[in-house]
Amino acid sequence: MPVANLAVAAALQEIADRLEIQGANAFRVRAYRAAARTVQELPDDVKAKVERGETLAGMPGIGADLAGKIAEVATTGSCEVLRVLRHDMPPAITELLQIPGLGPKRVKTLWQELGVQSADEVLRAAREQRIRALRGFGEITEQRIEGAIATHLSKARRVKLTVAAEYADALVRYLEAQPGVERVAVAGSFRRLRETVGDLDVLVVGKGGRAIAERFVAYPDVEQQLAIGATKTSVRLRSGLQVDLRIVARESFGAALVYFTGSKAHNIALRKLGLAHGLKVNEYGVFRGTRRIAGETEASVYAALGLPPIAAELREDQGEIVAAQAGALPRLVEYGDLAGDLHAHTNATDGRDTLEAMVEAARAAGLKYVAITDHSRRQAMSHGLDGAGLLRQARSIERVRRQASIDVLHGIECDILEDGSLDLPDDVLSRLDVVVAAVHGQFHLSRAKQTERILRALDNRWVDVLAHPTGRLIGEREPYDVDMVAVVRKARACGVHPELNAHPDRLDLNEVNCRMCRDAGVRVAIDSDAHGVRGFDVLRLGVGQARRGWLTREDVVNTRTLAELRPLLRRSRNAHVTSRAA
Repeated sequence: MPVANLAVAAALQEIADRLEIQGANAFRVRAYRAAARTVQELPDDVKAKVERGETLAGMPGIGADLAGKIAEVATTGSCEVLRVLRHDMPPAITELLQIPGLGPKRVKTLWQELGVQSADEVLRAAREQRIRALRGFGEITEQRIEGAIATHLSKARRVKLTVAAEYADALVRYLEAQPGVERVAVAGSFRRLRETVGDLDVLVVGKGGRAIAERFVAYPDVEQQLAIGATKTSVRLRSGLQVDLRIVARESFGAALVYFTGSKAHNIALRKLGLAHGLKVNEYGVFRGTRRIAGETEASVYAALGLPPIAAELREDQGEIVAAQAGALPRLVEYGDLAGDLHAHTNATDGRDTLEAMVEAARAAGLKYVAITDHSRRQAMSHGLDGAGLLRQARSIERVRRQASIDVLHGIECDILEDGSLDLPDDVLSRLDVVVAAVHGQFHLSRAKQTERILRALDNRWVDVLAHPTGRLIGEREPYDVDMVAVVRKARACGVHPELNAHPDRLDLNEVNCRMCRDAGVRVAIDSDAHGVRGFDVLRLGVGQARRGWLTREDVVNTRTLAELRPLLRRSRNAHVTSRAA
Protein backbone atom coordinates (compact mmCIF):
# COMPACT_ATOMS: atom_id res chain seq x y z
CA MET A 1 0.00 0.00 0.00
CA PRO A 2 1.20 3.58 -0.60
CA VAL A 3 2.89 5.26 2.39
CA ALA A 4 0.24 8.02 2.34
CA ASN A 5 -2.41 5.38 3.04
CA LEU A 6 -0.49 4.22 6.10
CA ALA A 7 -0.44 7.75 7.48
CA VAL A 8 -4.16 8.29 6.86
CA ALA A 9 -5.07 4.92 8.38
CA ALA A 10 -2.90 5.68 11.44
CA ALA A 11 -4.70 9.00 11.94
CA LEU A 12 -8.12 7.33 11.71
CA GLN A 13 -7.03 4.65 14.20
CA GLU A 14 -5.79 7.36 16.58
CA ILE A 15 -9.15 9.14 16.36
CA ALA A 16 -10.91 5.86 17.16
CA ASP A 17 -8.57 5.19 20.11
CA ARG A 18 -9.07 8.64 21.60
CA LEU A 19 -12.83 8.50 21.12
CA GLU A 20 -12.89 5.12 22.83
CA ILE A 21 -10.94 6.45 25.80
CA GLN A 22 -13.43 9.30 26.02
CA GLY A 23 -16.28 6.79 26.10
CA ALA A 24 -17.76 7.93 22.78
CA ASN A 25 -20.54 6.07 20.99
CA ALA A 26 -19.32 2.58 20.05
CA PHE A 27 -20.75 2.83 16.53
CA ARG A 28 -18.77 6.02 15.93
CA VAL A 29 -15.57 4.36 17.15
CA ARG A 30 -16.18 1.32 14.92
CA ALA A 31 -16.83 3.59 11.93
CA TYR A 32 -13.37 5.14 12.23
CA ARG A 33 -11.74 1.74 12.67
CA ALA A 34 -13.59 0.38 9.62
CA ALA A 35 -12.52 3.42 7.59
CA ALA A 36 -8.90 2.83 8.62
CA ARG A 37 -9.09 -0.77 7.38
CA THR A 38 -10.64 0.38 4.11
CA VAL A 39 -7.85 2.90 3.52
CA GLN A 40 -5.21 0.29 4.44
CA GLU A 41 -6.62 -2.11 1.87
CA LEU A 42 -7.00 0.52 -0.86
CA PRO A 43 -4.50 -0.33 -3.63
CA ASP A 44 -4.47 3.26 -4.94
CA ASP A 45 -2.76 6.23 -3.28
CA VAL A 46 -5.53 7.99 -1.35
CA LYS A 47 -3.69 11.31 -1.52
CA ALA A 48 -3.41 11.05 -5.31
CA LYS A 49 -7.13 10.24 -5.51
CA VAL A 50 -7.96 13.38 -3.53
CA GLU A 51 -5.64 15.51 -5.66
CA ARG A 52 -7.33 14.18 -8.81
CA GLY A 53 -10.68 15.21 -7.38
CA GLU A 54 -11.98 11.64 -7.12
CA THR A 55 -14.67 11.01 -4.53
CA LEU A 56 -13.93 8.77 -1.56
CA ALA A 57 -17.53 8.51 -0.40
CA GLY A 58 -19.11 5.23 -1.35
CA MET A 59 -16.12 3.07 -0.49
CA PRO A 60 -17.00 0.36 2.08
CA GLY A 61 -17.93 2.04 5.37
CA ILE A 62 -17.14 5.57 4.20
CA GLY A 63 -19.83 8.21 3.89
CA ALA A 64 -19.54 11.87 2.98
CA ASP A 65 -18.44 13.01 6.46
CA LEU A 66 -15.67 10.44 6.81
CA ALA A 67 -14.61 11.02 3.21
CA GLY A 68 -14.08 14.69 4.03
CA LYS A 69 -11.92 13.86 7.06
CA ILE A 70 -9.86 11.36 5.05
CA ALA A 71 -9.26 13.97 2.35
CA GLU A 72 -8.22 16.50 5.00
CA VAL A 73 -5.75 14.09 6.60
CA ALA A 74 -4.37 13.04 3.21
CA THR A 75 -3.61 16.60 2.16
CA THR A 76 -2.64 18.24 5.48
CA GLY A 77 -1.52 15.34 7.69
CA SER A 78 -4.28 15.93 10.26
CA CYS A 79 -7.90 17.01 10.62
CA GLU A 80 -9.93 19.17 12.98
CA VAL A 81 -11.44 16.32 15.01
CA LEU A 82 -7.98 14.83 15.63
CA ARG A 83 -6.54 18.19 16.65
CA VAL A 84 -9.36 18.68 19.16
CA LEU A 85 -8.92 15.18 20.59
CA ARG A 86 -5.16 15.68 20.94
CA HIS A 87 -5.79 18.97 22.73
CA ASP A 88 -8.22 17.31 25.14
CA MET A 89 -5.93 14.50 26.29
CA PRO A 90 -2.18 13.79 26.62
CA PRO A 91 -0.28 13.03 23.39
CA ALA A 92 1.08 9.64 24.55
CA ILE A 93 -2.15 8.31 26.04
CA THR A 94 -3.08 6.15 23.04
CA GLU A 95 0.16 4.17 23.38
CA LEU A 96 -1.32 2.63 26.52
CA LEU A 97 -4.02 0.91 24.43
CA GLN A 98 -1.30 -1.24 22.85
CA ILE A 99 -0.51 -2.82 26.21
CA PRO A 100 -2.24 -6.11 27.06
CA GLY A 101 -4.72 -5.68 29.88
CA LEU A 102 -5.21 -1.95 29.36
CA GLY A 103 -8.45 -1.34 27.50
CA PRO A 104 -10.02 2.11 27.09
CA LYS A 105 -11.80 2.07 30.46
CA ARG A 106 -8.65 1.21 32.38
CA VAL A 107 -6.56 3.74 30.45
CA LYS A 108 -9.12 6.41 31.28
CA THR A 109 -9.10 5.45 34.96
CA LEU A 110 -5.30 5.45 35.18
CA TRP A 111 -5.10 8.82 33.49
CA GLN A 112 -7.83 10.51 35.50
CA GLU A 113 -7.20 8.88 38.90
CA LEU A 114 -3.40 8.69 38.95
CA GLY A 115 -2.51 11.34 36.37
CA VAL A 116 -0.29 8.92 34.40
CA GLN A 117 0.05 9.71 30.71
CA SER A 118 2.66 7.31 29.30
CA ALA A 119 3.81 3.72 29.54
CA ASP A 120 6.81 4.76 31.66
CA GLU A 121 4.55 6.54 34.15
CA VAL A 122 2.17 3.56 34.38
CA LEU A 123 5.14 1.24 34.98
CA ARG A 124 6.34 3.52 37.78
CA ALA A 125 2.85 3.54 39.31
CA ALA A 126 2.72 -0.26 39.19
CA ARG A 127 6.11 -0.61 40.85
CA GLU A 128 5.04 1.84 43.53
CA GLN A 129 1.90 -0.30 44.05
CA ARG A 130 -0.47 2.60 43.39
CA ILE A 131 -2.57 0.82 40.77
CA ARG A 132 -3.86 -1.96 43.01
CA ALA A 133 -5.78 0.57 45.10
CA LEU A 134 -7.94 1.63 42.15
CA ARG A 135 -11.42 0.21 41.82
CA GLY A 136 -11.52 -2.70 39.40
CA PHE A 137 -7.78 -3.41 39.45
CA GLY A 138 -6.23 -5.21 42.43
CA GLU A 139 -2.82 -6.75 43.07
CA ILE A 140 -2.91 -9.46 40.40
CA THR A 141 -4.04 -7.04 37.70
CA GLU A 142 -1.32 -4.61 38.76
CA GLN A 143 1.32 -7.33 38.42
CA ARG A 144 0.06 -8.27 34.96
CA ILE A 145 0.10 -4.65 33.86
CA GLU A 146 3.64 -4.20 35.18
CA GLY A 147 4.87 -7.24 33.24
CA ALA A 148 3.01 -6.26 30.07
CA ILE A 149 4.38 -2.71 30.10
CA ALA A 150 7.95 -3.90 30.71
CA THR A 151 7.61 -6.17 27.70
CA HIS A 152 6.02 -3.42 25.62
CA LEU A 153 8.77 -0.92 26.41
CA SER A 154 11.46 -3.42 25.40
CA LYS A 155 9.81 -3.72 21.97
CA ALA A 156 8.49 -0.19 21.57
CA ARG A 157 10.86 0.85 18.81
CA ARG A 158 10.08 -2.11 16.58
CA VAL A 159 7.35 -2.10 13.96
CA LYS A 160 5.44 -4.99 12.44
CA LEU A 161 6.91 -6.54 9.32
CA THR A 162 4.07 -5.40 7.06
CA VAL A 163 4.41 -1.77 8.18
CA ALA A 164 8.16 -1.89 7.58
CA ALA A 165 7.48 -3.41 4.14
CA GLU A 166 5.41 -0.43 3.04
CA TYR A 167 8.20 2.00 3.92
CA ALA A 168 10.86 -0.27 2.45
CA ASP A 169 9.04 -0.74 -0.87
CA ALA A 170 8.45 3.01 -1.25
CA LEU A 171 12.11 3.75 -0.48
CA VAL A 172 13.35 1.17 -2.95
CA ARG A 173 11.17 2.64 -5.71
CA TYR A 174 12.43 6.14 -4.90
CA LEU A 175 16.09 5.13 -4.89
CA GLU A 176 15.85 3.02 -8.03
CA ALA A 177 14.61 6.09 -9.89
CA GLN A 178 17.66 8.17 -8.90
CA PRO A 179 20.50 8.87 -11.40
CA GLY A 180 23.55 6.68 -10.90
CA VAL A 181 21.78 3.97 -8.88
CA GLU A 182 22.35 0.46 -10.28
CA ARG A 183 21.02 -1.87 -7.56
CA VAL A 184 19.02 -1.48 -4.36
CA ALA A 185 18.32 -4.10 -1.68
CA VAL A 186 16.92 -4.02 1.84
CA ALA A 187 18.80 -6.25 4.27
CA GLY A 188 18.69 -6.72 8.04
CA SER A 189 15.94 -8.37 10.04
CA PHE A 190 13.51 -7.15 7.39
CA ARG A 191 15.06 -9.48 4.82
CA ARG A 192 15.12 -12.31 7.34
CA LEU A 193 11.34 -11.70 7.59
CA ARG A 194 11.32 -11.29 11.34
CA GLU A 195 7.85 -10.45 12.62
CA THR A 196 9.00 -7.03 13.85
CA VAL A 197 11.70 -4.73 12.51
CA GLY A 198 13.76 -2.19 14.46
CA ASP A 199 15.22 -0.28 11.50
CA LEU A 200 15.88 -0.64 7.78
CA ASP A 201 19.30 -1.37 6.26
CA VAL A 202 19.32 -0.32 2.60
CA LEU A 203 22.22 -1.24 0.33
CA VAL A 204 22.87 0.63 -2.92
CA VAL A 205 25.33 0.03 -5.74
CA GLY A 206 25.83 3.13 -7.85
CA LYS A 207 28.03 5.94 -9.03
CA GLY A 208 28.40 9.21 -7.12
CA GLY A 209 27.86 8.08 -3.55
CA ARG A 210 27.61 11.56 -2.08
CA ALA A 211 25.02 12.64 -4.65
CA ILE A 212 22.95 9.50 -3.97
CA ALA A 213 23.14 10.21 -0.23
CA GLU A 214 21.96 13.79 -0.73
CA ARG A 215 18.98 12.63 -2.79
CA PHE A 216 18.25 10.04 -0.12
CA VAL A 217 18.00 12.63 2.67
CA ALA A 218 15.71 14.67 0.39
CA TYR A 219 13.19 11.81 0.40
CA PRO A 220 9.82 13.44 1.25
CA ASP A 221 9.14 11.17 4.24
CA VAL A 222 12.44 12.01 6.00
CA GLU A 223 11.87 13.87 9.27
CA GLN A 224 15.42 14.03 10.60
CA GLN A 225 18.88 13.66 9.07
CA LEU A 226 21.08 11.77 11.53
CA ALA A 227 24.29 11.46 9.51
CA ILE A 228 25.40 11.87 5.91
CA GLY A 229 28.52 10.56 4.19
CA ALA A 230 29.85 9.05 0.99
CA THR A 231 29.34 5.46 2.20
CA LYS A 232 26.79 5.62 5.06
CA THR A 233 23.84 7.93 5.64
CA SER A 234 21.18 7.63 8.35
CA VAL A 235 17.77 9.29 8.63
CA ARG A 236 14.62 9.00 10.71
CA LEU A 237 11.30 8.89 8.89
CA ARG A 238 8.17 10.67 10.11
CA SER A 239 6.93 7.34 11.44
CA GLY A 240 9.99 7.17 13.74
CA LEU A 241 11.60 4.34 11.74
CA GLN A 242 15.36 4.74 11.27
CA VAL A 243 16.84 3.97 7.85
CA ASP A 244 20.56 3.41 7.26
CA LEU A 245 21.73 3.75 3.66
CA ARG A 246 25.04 2.17 2.67
CA ILE A 247 26.73 2.72 -0.68
CA VAL A 248 28.69 -0.41 -1.59
CA ALA A 249 30.98 -1.34 -4.46
CA ARG A 250 29.65 -3.72 -7.09
CA GLU A 251 32.32 -6.31 -6.26
CA SER A 252 31.30 -6.22 -2.58
CA PHE A 253 27.52 -6.24 -2.98
CA GLY A 254 27.03 -9.94 -2.18
CA ALA A 255 29.32 -9.77 0.84
CA ALA A 256 27.51 -6.69 2.13
CA LEU A 257 24.16 -8.42 1.63
CA VAL A 258 25.37 -11.45 3.61
CA TYR A 259 26.83 -9.25 6.37
CA PHE A 260 23.89 -6.89 6.79
CA THR A 261 21.25 -9.61 6.43
CA GLY A 262 22.51 -12.21 8.87
CA SER A 263 22.00 -11.97 12.61
CA LYS A 264 25.03 -11.06 14.69
CA ALA A 265 25.40 -14.69 15.76
CA HIS A 266 25.21 -15.98 12.17
CA ASN A 267 27.89 -13.52 11.05
CA ILE A 268 30.20 -14.44 13.93
CA ALA A 269 29.83 -18.11 13.01
CA LEU A 270 30.72 -17.33 9.38
CA ARG A 271 33.79 -15.36 10.43
CA LYS A 272 34.94 -18.23 12.67
CA LEU A 273 34.45 -20.66 9.81
CA GLY A 274 36.48 -18.38 7.56
CA LEU A 275 39.32 -18.21 10.08
CA ALA A 276 39.39 -22.01 10.19
CA HIS A 277 40.02 -21.90 6.42
CA GLY A 278 42.59 -19.12 6.65
CA LEU A 279 40.13 -16.54 5.32
CA LYS A 280 38.88 -13.16 6.47
CA VAL A 281 35.14 -12.54 6.03
CA ASN A 282 33.61 -9.07 6.27
CA GLU A 283 31.13 -6.78 4.51
CA TYR A 284 33.64 -6.11 1.72
CA GLY A 285 34.25 -9.71 0.70
CA VAL A 286 36.11 -12.91 1.52
CA PHE A 287 39.86 -12.40 1.57
CA ARG A 288 42.86 -14.68 1.50
CA GLY A 289 45.51 -12.32 2.77
CA THR A 290 44.91 -9.09 0.87
CA ARG A 291 43.33 -10.76 -2.15
CA ARG A 292 39.55 -10.74 -2.45
CA ILE A 293 38.40 -14.20 -3.55
CA ALA A 294 34.62 -13.69 -3.28
CA GLY A 295 32.06 -10.99 -2.60
CA GLU A 296 30.15 -9.95 -5.71
CA THR A 297 27.32 -12.43 -4.99
CA GLU A 298 26.03 -14.06 -1.82
CA ALA A 299 26.51 -17.49 -3.37
CA SER A 300 30.20 -16.74 -3.93
CA VAL A 301 30.66 -15.83 -0.26
CA TYR A 302 29.11 -19.06 0.98
CA ALA A 303 30.94 -21.11 -1.67
CA ALA A 304 34.29 -19.68 -0.55
CA LEU A 305 33.48 -21.09 2.90
CA GLY A 306 32.55 -24.48 1.47
CA LEU A 307 28.81 -23.94 1.95
CA PRO A 308 25.77 -23.92 -0.30
CA PRO A 309 23.72 -20.70 -0.24
CA ILE A 310 21.72 -20.32 2.97
CA ALA A 311 18.25 -18.76 2.67
CA ALA A 312 17.98 -15.33 4.28
CA GLU A 313 15.19 -16.47 6.62
CA LEU A 314 17.48 -19.10 8.21
CA ARG A 315 20.42 -16.83 9.03
CA GLU A 316 19.95 -16.84 12.80
CA ASP A 317 22.70 -19.30 13.90
CA GLN A 318 20.07 -21.87 14.81
CA GLY A 319 21.81 -24.84 13.20
CA GLU A 320 21.73 -23.63 9.59
CA ILE A 321 25.53 -23.63 9.17
CA VAL A 322 25.91 -27.17 10.52
CA ALA A 323 23.06 -28.29 8.26
CA ALA A 324 24.69 -26.59 5.28
CA GLN A 325 28.01 -28.32 6.00
CA ALA A 326 26.19 -31.66 6.14
CA GLY A 327 24.24 -30.99 2.95
CA ALA A 328 21.06 -31.17 5.02
CA LEU A 329 19.50 -27.75 4.48
CA PRO A 330 15.75 -28.12 3.87
CA ARG A 331 14.18 -27.10 0.57
CA LEU A 332 11.95 -24.47 2.14
CA VAL A 333 8.29 -24.06 1.25
CA GLU A 334 7.51 -21.35 -1.31
CA TYR A 335 4.39 -19.29 -1.91
CA GLY A 336 3.75 -21.10 -5.18
CA ASP A 337 3.50 -24.38 -3.26
CA LEU A 338 0.25 -23.34 -1.56
CA ALA A 339 -2.81 -24.93 -3.12
CA GLY A 340 -5.50 -23.66 -0.78
CA ASP A 341 -6.51 -21.76 2.35
CA LEU A 342 -8.41 -23.41 5.20
CA HIS A 343 -9.49 -20.30 7.14
CA ALA A 344 -11.41 -17.39 5.61
CA HIS A 345 -14.43 -15.28 6.60
CA THR A 346 -17.31 -13.59 4.82
CA ASN A 347 -19.81 -10.92 5.77
CA ALA A 348 -22.05 -13.68 7.09
CA THR A 349 -20.22 -12.97 10.37
CA ASP A 350 -17.40 -10.42 10.79
CA GLY A 351 -15.91 -10.44 7.30
CA ARG A 352 -16.24 -7.41 5.07
CA ASP A 353 -17.07 -9.06 1.74
CA THR A 354 -19.57 -11.48 0.31
CA LEU A 355 -19.10 -15.20 -0.17
CA GLU A 356 -18.89 -14.70 -3.92
CA ALA A 357 -16.27 -11.95 -3.62
CA MET A 358 -14.11 -13.97 -1.21
CA VAL A 359 -14.14 -17.03 -3.46
CA GLU A 360 -13.16 -14.93 -6.46
CA ALA A 361 -10.39 -13.25 -4.44
CA ALA A 362 -9.03 -16.68 -3.45
CA ARG A 363 -9.00 -17.70 -7.11
CA ALA A 364 -7.23 -14.45 -8.07
CA ALA A 365 -4.59 -15.21 -5.42
CA GLY A 366 -3.78 -18.40 -7.31
CA LEU A 367 -5.47 -20.83 -4.91
CA LYS A 368 -7.21 -24.01 -6.05
CA TYR A 369 -9.53 -24.25 -3.06
CA VAL A 370 -10.69 -22.16 -0.12
CA ALA A 371 -12.53 -23.04 3.08
CA ILE A 372 -15.17 -20.59 4.26
CA THR A 373 -14.94 -20.73 8.05
CA ASP A 374 -17.10 -18.04 9.61
CA HIS A 375 -17.40 -17.72 13.38
CA SER A 376 -19.57 -19.95 15.55
CA ARG A 377 -22.47 -18.67 17.64
CA ARG A 378 -20.49 -17.74 20.78
CA GLN A 379 -18.96 -14.80 18.92
CA ALA A 380 -22.05 -12.65 19.29
CA MET A 381 -20.24 -9.43 18.37
CA SER A 382 -19.31 -11.11 15.09
CA HIS A 383 -22.87 -12.40 14.52
CA GLY A 384 -21.61 -15.98 14.86
CA LEU A 385 -23.51 -18.81 13.18
CA ASP A 386 -25.55 -21.49 14.86
CA GLY A 387 -26.76 -24.70 13.23
CA ALA A 388 -29.57 -22.96 11.36
CA GLY A 389 -27.23 -20.23 10.13
CA LEU A 390 -24.77 -22.82 8.88
CA LEU A 391 -27.54 -24.62 7.04
CA ARG A 392 -28.48 -21.41 5.25
CA GLN A 393 -24.84 -20.77 4.42
CA ALA A 394 -24.49 -24.32 3.09
CA ARG A 395 -27.15 -23.59 0.47
CA SER A 396 -25.29 -20.44 -0.58
CA ILE A 397 -22.02 -22.30 -0.81
CA GLU A 398 -23.60 -25.02 -2.93
CA ARG A 399 -24.85 -22.36 -5.34
CA VAL A 400 -21.41 -20.70 -5.51
CA ARG A 401 -19.71 -24.06 -6.04
CA ARG A 402 -21.65 -24.57 -9.26
CA GLN A 403 -20.30 -21.29 -10.64
CA ALA A 404 -16.80 -21.00 -9.15
CA SER A 405 -13.63 -22.07 -10.92
CA ILE A 406 -12.05 -23.20 -7.65
CA ASP A 407 -13.25 -25.65 -5.02
CA VAL A 408 -15.13 -24.20 -2.04
CA LEU A 409 -15.17 -26.02 1.30
CA HIS A 410 -17.75 -25.28 3.97
CA GLY A 411 -16.33 -24.99 7.46
CA ILE A 412 -16.54 -23.13 10.74
CA GLU A 413 -14.17 -21.38 13.11
CA CYS A 414 -15.62 -22.93 16.22
CA ASP A 415 -14.91 -21.52 19.67
CA ILE A 416 -13.19 -23.69 22.25
CA LEU A 417 -15.08 -23.05 25.48
CA GLU A 418 -13.37 -22.73 28.84
CA ASP A 419 -13.90 -26.39 29.68
CA GLY A 420 -12.53 -27.55 26.31
CA SER A 421 -15.87 -28.40 24.75
CA LEU A 422 -16.81 -26.83 21.42
CA ASP A 423 -19.34 -24.11 20.75
CA LEU A 424 -21.41 -26.30 18.41
CA PRO A 425 -22.65 -29.88 18.83
CA ASP A 426 -21.13 -32.82 16.98
CA ASP A 427 -24.18 -33.35 14.78
CA VAL A 428 -23.62 -29.84 13.33
CA LEU A 429 -19.84 -30.17 13.03
CA SER A 430 -20.14 -33.54 11.32
CA ARG A 431 -21.90 -31.94 8.32
CA LEU A 432 -18.98 -29.62 7.53
CA ASP A 433 -15.92 -30.12 5.34
CA VAL A 434 -13.49 -28.42 7.74
CA VAL A 435 -13.64 -27.59 11.44
CA VAL A 436 -11.19 -24.96 12.69
CA ALA A 437 -11.12 -24.83 16.50
CA ALA A 438 -10.06 -21.58 18.18
CA VAL A 439 -9.57 -19.98 21.59
CA HIS A 440 -11.13 -16.51 21.64
CA GLY A 441 -11.41 -15.77 25.35
CA GLN A 442 -10.30 -16.68 28.88
CA PHE A 443 -6.68 -16.02 27.94
CA HIS A 444 -5.54 -15.77 31.58
CA LEU A 445 -6.25 -19.36 32.61
CA SER A 446 -3.39 -21.12 34.35
CA ARG A 447 -0.95 -23.08 32.19
CA ALA A 448 -2.44 -26.37 33.34
CA LYS A 449 -6.05 -25.31 32.69
CA GLN A 450 -5.30 -23.66 29.33
CA THR A 451 -3.39 -26.70 28.15
CA GLU A 452 -6.07 -29.14 29.32
CA ARG A 453 -8.72 -26.98 27.63
CA ILE A 454 -6.98 -27.19 24.26
CA LEU A 455 -6.09 -30.88 24.57
CA ARG A 456 -9.71 -31.70 25.26
CA ALA A 457 -10.80 -29.73 22.20
CA LEU A 458 -8.34 -31.65 20.02
CA ASP A 459 -9.94 -34.84 21.30
CA ASN A 460 -13.13 -33.89 19.47
CA ARG A 461 -13.15 -36.13 16.42
CA TRP A 462 -14.43 -33.40 14.10
CA VAL A 463 -11.61 -30.93 14.67
CA ASP A 464 -9.20 -30.59 11.73
CA VAL A 465 -7.24 -27.38 12.42
CA LEU A 466 -6.20 -25.56 15.61
CA ALA A 467 -6.38 -21.85 14.79
CA HIS A 468 -3.73 -19.33 15.97
CA PRO A 469 -2.54 -21.80 18.63
CA THR A 470 -1.02 -19.39 21.17
CA GLY A 471 -3.49 -16.52 20.80
CA ARG A 472 -0.89 -13.78 20.58
CA LEU A 473 -1.36 -10.39 18.94
CA ILE A 474 2.08 -8.98 18.17
CA GLY A 475 2.77 -5.90 20.27
CA GLU A 476 -0.73 -6.02 21.79
CA ARG A 477 -1.28 -9.33 23.56
CA GLU A 478 1.25 -11.85 24.75
CA PRO A 479 0.66 -15.57 24.04
CA TYR A 480 -1.48 -17.27 26.64
CA ASP A 481 0.38 -19.68 28.89
CA VAL A 482 0.11 -23.11 27.28
CA ASP A 483 2.32 -26.19 27.02
CA MET A 484 2.99 -26.25 23.28
CA VAL A 485 4.97 -29.48 23.54
CA ALA A 486 1.86 -31.20 24.87
CA VAL A 487 -0.34 -29.53 22.25
CA VAL A 488 1.91 -30.62 19.38
CA ARG A 489 2.06 -34.18 20.69
CA LYS A 490 -1.73 -34.26 20.96
CA ALA A 491 -2.09 -32.82 17.46
CA ARG A 492 0.08 -35.61 16.12
CA ALA A 493 -1.90 -38.28 17.96
CA CYS A 494 -5.21 -36.89 16.72
CA GLY A 495 -4.22 -35.90 13.19
CA VAL A 496 -5.01 -32.23 13.84
CA HIS A 497 -3.07 -29.54 11.96
CA PRO A 498 -1.85 -26.55 14.00
CA GLU A 499 -2.39 -23.35 12.06
CA LEU A 500 0.24 -20.84 11.10
CA ASN A 501 -2.09 -17.86 11.02
CA ALA A 502 -0.55 -15.49 8.44
CA HIS A 503 -2.28 -12.32 9.62
CA PRO A 504 0.50 -9.80 10.33
CA ASP A 505 -0.88 -9.12 13.82
CA ARG A 506 -0.58 -12.81 14.66
CA LEU A 507 2.00 -14.83 12.68
CA ASP A 508 1.01 -17.57 15.07
CA LEU A 509 2.70 -20.16 15.11
CA ASN A 510 6.04 -18.48 15.68
CA GLU A 511 9.16 -19.94 14.07
CA VAL A 512 10.11 -21.94 17.19
CA ASN A 513 6.75 -23.70 17.30
CA CYS A 514 6.84 -24.27 13.53
CA ARG A 515 10.11 -26.10 13.94
CA MET A 516 8.67 -28.04 16.86
CA CYS A 517 5.85 -29.24 14.60
CA ARG A 518 8.31 -30.17 11.86
CA ASP A 519 10.48 -32.17 14.26
CA ALA A 520 7.39 -33.98 15.58
CA GLY A 521 6.13 -34.83 12.09
CA VAL A 522 3.05 -32.64 12.49
CA ARG A 523 1.84 -30.88 9.34
CA VAL A 524 0.99 -27.18 9.67
CA ALA A 525 -1.78 -25.30 7.85
CA ILE A 526 -0.71 -21.87 6.54
CA ASP A 527 -3.95 -19.86 6.55
CA SER A 528 -4.82 -16.23 5.87
CA ASP A 529 -7.71 -15.77 8.32
CA ALA A 530 -8.90 -13.40 5.57
CA HIS A 531 -11.72 -11.05 6.51
CA GLY A 532 -11.78 -9.23 3.17
CA VAL A 533 -10.86 -9.71 -0.46
CA ARG A 534 -7.31 -8.44 0.09
CA GLY A 535 -6.84 -10.69 3.09
CA PHE A 536 -5.30 -13.48 1.03
CA ASP A 537 -2.26 -11.27 0.36
CA VAL A 538 -0.92 -12.11 3.82
CA LEU A 539 -0.35 -15.74 2.85
CA ARG A 540 3.08 -14.62 1.65
CA LEU A 541 3.87 -13.51 5.20
CA GLY A 542 2.77 -16.89 6.47
CA VAL A 543 5.08 -18.62 4.02
CA GLY A 544 7.92 -16.37 5.20
CA GLN A 545 7.25 -17.35 8.80
CA ALA A 546 7.11 -21.01 7.78
CA ARG A 547 10.48 -20.65 6.09
CA ARG A 548 11.91 -19.15 9.28
CA GLY A 549 10.62 -22.30 11.00
CA TRP A 550 12.43 -24.55 8.50
CA LEU A 551 9.19 -25.88 6.99
CA THR A 552 9.22 -27.61 3.63
CA ARG A 553 6.38 -28.20 1.20
CA GLU A 554 5.84 -31.60 2.80
CA ASP A 555 5.45 -30.01 6.26
CA VAL A 556 2.49 -27.84 5.14
CA VAL A 557 -0.82 -29.62 4.75
CA ASN A 558 -2.46 -27.16 2.34
CA THR A 559 0.22 -27.56 -0.29
CA ARG A 560 -1.72 -30.69 -1.28
CA THR A 561 -4.35 -30.86 -3.95
CA LEU A 562 -7.88 -31.14 -2.60
CA ALA A 563 -7.93 -34.84 -3.43
CA GLU A 564 -4.73 -35.30 -1.41
CA LEU A 565 -5.98 -33.06 1.40
CA ARG A 566 -9.32 -34.72 2.11
CA PRO A 567 -7.87 -37.96 3.59
CA LEU A 568 -5.59 -35.85 5.81
CA LEU A 569 -8.58 -33.93 7.14
CA ARG A 570 -10.38 -37.18 7.85
CA ARG A 571 -7.38 -38.55 9.73
CA SER A 572 -8.30 -36.65 12.86
CA ARG A 573 -11.77 -38.20 12.78
CA ASN A 574 -10.65 -41.69 11.86
CA ALA A 575 -7.94 -41.70 14.52
CA HIS A 576 -10.57 -41.15 17.21
CA VAL A 577 -12.97 -43.70 15.81
CA THR A 578 -10.20 -46.31 15.69
CA SER A 579 -8.90 -45.55 19.18
CA ARG A 580 -12.36 -45.69 20.73
CA ALA A 581 -13.23 -48.92 18.93
CA ALA A 582 -10.03 -50.45 20.26
